[in-house]
Amino acid sequence: MMANRDPWTFAIIGAAMTVHRTLGHGFLEAVYHEALEHELVACGIPYHREFPLPIHYRGKILQTSYRVDFLCHGSILVELKALQKLSGIEEAQVIHYLKASGIEKALLINFGAPSLEYKRLALSLRKSAEDKDNYPQINADLPEDEQI
Repeated sequence: MMANRDPWTFAIIGAAMTVHRTLGHGFLEAVYHEALEHELVACGIPYHREFPLPIHYRGKILQTSYRVDFLCHGSILVELKALQKLSGIEEAQVIHYLKASGIEKALLINFGAPSLEYKRLALSLRKSAEDKDNYPQINADLPEDEQI
């Protein structure tokens, strides 16, 4: 039921539906990025675009990092695609983003199909609250109320 859904992911999906309903499918991914950014602003959804996700390796932060299309509410990764059909590759990409960041929720949104496609992905880390300290790079870039 709708009442059980996370209101933040529900609002992001709603914004994406508005974009898809307005533009349809067939545009380049960059067009959907820009349109969704306008819609996030219109909906009052806090976000960071092209947000860097540091990769931790044996206690070190690597210089190479992932960049997620949007980080909304400081706790939801949003990856956009404009493909005819999603394959498992895109889902695996988002799961890697979740693992690298320590963030537990993501949305994979595809604007390339005749109907908007989206997947909610969650990574249950089953770690203690102390693990929040393993991601100081992300937290340093976010306002205090959005830190993970």
